[in-house]
Amino acid sequence: MALTNNKNVLAWVDEMVALTKPDKVVWIDGSKEQLDALTEEVTSLPEGNRDKMYKLNPEKLPGCLYHRTLPNDVARVEDRTFICTKKKEDAGPTNNWMEPAKAYKMLYDIARGSYQGRTMYVIPYSMGPVGSPFAKYGIELTDSIYVVLNMAIMTRVGQNVLDALGDSDDWVRGLHCKCDIDESKRYICHFPQDNTIISVNSGYGGNVLLGKKCFALRIASNLGRKEGWMAEHMLILG
Repeated sequence: MALTNNKNVLAWVDEMVALTKPDKVVWIDGSKEQLDALTEEVTSLPEGNRDKMYKLNPEKLPGCLYHRTLPNDVARVEDRTFICTKKKEDAGPTNNWMEPAKAYKMLYDIARGSYQGRTMYVIPYSMGPVGSPFAKYGIELTDSIYVVLNMAIMTRVGQNVLDALGDSDDWVRGLHCKCDIDESKRYICHFPQDNTIISVNSGYGGNVLLGKKCFALRIASNLGRKEGWMAEHMLILG
């Protein structure tokens, strides 16, 4: 059941459901009960399941989980990371560029039907305290419980994000599809003009936790340029 009446959010989620074809859709409300249940689910998966996570020693490392990525999926891939702007020069001198229409077609072809037999998790999250005038909101769609649990650690996740967003269309769209973890079809693409991020064929943190490098560094750099502030994705003020 959707946790919002925001027509822009619902329309985009419906569009991505039609594209990826999940067996079911779960909205993340941020509650401890839901996150605990997902933790139990992912740690109870059988050996050999690529989604499985492991509970570590509860006495030495309480609440800590261990996650394995495949050997071909253990780092961010700069050569597979693209900024997709209409003008190549707008991507900046240090980034790879791809034409937006070409990128969307390629990514949608890869993502099409990739959630079949899987669950789509809808994660509303905030970069910054919810309700702050400086906070930026996003929604990430993923088929990975690993992503859900990590986004709940690294961002503010849940119903209160959607409440704060209200009917606004000022939020960043993020689609993550694990697909086959095929490194030849692995892409992390950013569309600054659409506030959109799409990541396919990876399960590794920096490529799939889309609030981190993708939003807080790349999309935020464009937002900051437009709005008159500077983005720094690892900054701690004290």
